[in-house]
Amino acid sequence: MKKRKKIVHLLPLEEKRFKLTYIFFLVIIFSLFGRLVNLQVFSASDLKNKARSIQSSRTLSLTTRRSIVDRNNRLIAYDKFLYKLWAHPKYFNFPGDSSNTVRGVEEVVKKLSPILGIKDELLLEKFNDNSFGIELANQITEDKADKIRKLKISGLDLFKYSQRYYPQGKVYSNVVGFVNDENKGSAGLELHLDHQIKVLNKSIFIKRGGDGTPLPDNSGPRDFISDYKSLDLTIDSKLQKASFEALSKQVMKWKAQKGFAIVMDVTNGEILSLASVPSYDPNKFWKYNPEVFKGWYSQDLFEPGSTFKPINLALALEEKIIQENGFVEDTGKINVGGWTLSNWNKKGNGYIDYPEVLQVSSNVAMVKIMQKMQPSIYWDWLNKLGINTNLTTDLFESTAGHLKRKDVFVNQSIEPAVASFGKGFSISPLKLAQLHAALANGGYEVIPHVTFNFKESLKKGSQKRLFSSDVSETVLNWMESVVESGSGYKAKIDGYRIAGKTGTSQKAKNGIYTLKKVCSFVAALPVNDPKYVVLVVIDEPLNSYGAFGSTVALPVAKEIIESLIVIEKIPPITKENKRIVKKL
Repeated sequence: MKKRKKIVHLLPLEEKRFKLTYIFFLVIIFSLFGRLVNLQVFSASDLKNKARSIQSSRTLSLTTRRSIVDRNNRLIAYDKFLYKLWAHPKYFNFPGDSSNTVRGVEEVVKKLSPILGIKDELLLEKFNDNSFGIELANQITEDKADKIRKLKISGLDLFKYSQRYYPQGKVYSNVVGFVNDENKGSAGLELHLDHQIKVLNKSIFIKRGGDGTPLPDNSGPRDFISDYKSLDLTIDSKLQKASFEALSKQVMKWKAQKGFAIVMDVTNGEILSLASVPSYDPNKFWKYNPEVFKGWYSQDLFEPGSTFKPINLALALEEKIIQENGFVEDTGKINVGGWTLSNWNKKGNGYIDYPEVLQVSSNVAMVKIMQKMQPSIYWDWLNKLGINTNLTTDLFESTAGHLKRKDVFVNQSIEPAVASFGKGFSISPLKLAQLHAALANGGYEVIPHVTFNFKESLKKGSQKRLFSSDVSETVLNWMESVVESGSGYKAKIDGYRIAGKTGTSQKAKNGIYTLKKVCSFVAALPVNDPKYVVLVVIDEPLNSYGAFGSTVALPVAKEIIESLIVIEKIPPITKENKRIVKKL
């Protein structure tokens, strides 16, 4: 028998109850609508910013600088990543602790001290009752930072930063310079080529999904990777070290004020070594007088003296006021405009040829030679050589040389007379090296530079021509005789043809020449296939009576040349590579 379904009779809702229900839901609807209006209109801007802060984050890349390397990729300067450790004691918490647990400072210090290598009591002193933002340690290595991370102690923060290191210390300081505590270039290439060395990182936004996953956007590939470029120098570190050590030894021996040595490729202006003394340790730059940061080899001027005589002889040949096989009478003294000029030893040498003029470094002979040239033409030549203009280079900003005004030079006979043996005008050591490079390479001006990306056309057709090839070769052969049988004989090396010239110039103060000297020696080699010029300048050796280019600067140059021969594997003269030498 089937059960009958129970019939439930629905009673109509009471009017009062219906109204209450209606009003209740109406209030809810209006409340939701009001909330919606508030979110969509009044709070829209705040909510939008909040959403952006959750969905995206701004990242700031570390400020870094490119490494500096030599021509063989040896490190000269590089950035090393280190860490600072900050502590916030009120948040100290160990893994496994409840969120409300705050560990004591002593407990944290006990775990940190073995890693940092700092005694417990020294670490405890750093806290000094502070509870927030305490710098515990600096210059923490990556290895130590990893060990600290593995502790997983809340309240410890590691801040990553980069610090500049110079592994070769004093050897390169006067070329490369240094960066200050704010990682900004402050001297040398670090300052002068700062735009090429520093990595221009930019601030970027990383968009994220609800689960924190980075979302695709229009960021470039370089936004997320490191910059692996470096500043490549033309310098050879082995030759640089050899030059620096030879120069330092001689400056110390003679108690000189400063010294400079350069080796340059005469075919393209690449500098293979550039040493300067006194120097400094760029890793501890704050310990030194700022005077040593200066690149005096391009910013200070000096009277080149006898090392300029080969340049003047080249000008005389160009103007055909002398012939290659000619002679000049050296009387030992000569009167010019009421001034008596003499040789360094006050003695005459009689009739001598032009190679011998260089061998004995005769001032009187040079005066007589250059007196054959009209002063205005002579001045124009010196101006063409760029004596009084700034030298273009990627090193320090150079100082223009000092040359008397043309009207003074032309109207006062003493001016061209003293200029004939390298006095009365001044140039930088770097400029002198450039001029001798032109003599060695066949007459072309090259731009001294230390970086491979220095923009210079190496095509001879676009280079400035200073001397003809015949004149350059002739003067180079004359300079070779100086090393073979003249004042530069101590620079002779068996099996190698070396051209050279010594120079000893008195320094002037308030227009009066003093006993203080600048000693120099310049060499070009090998004469059979000119490739390198070597210049050494030593300023104010203490024992001025025994100080000459041959005794002070030449020994340094010879040491450098010996190192250059080994490092560059320059072959000695053989029957196969010996070039015919003009008879002198």
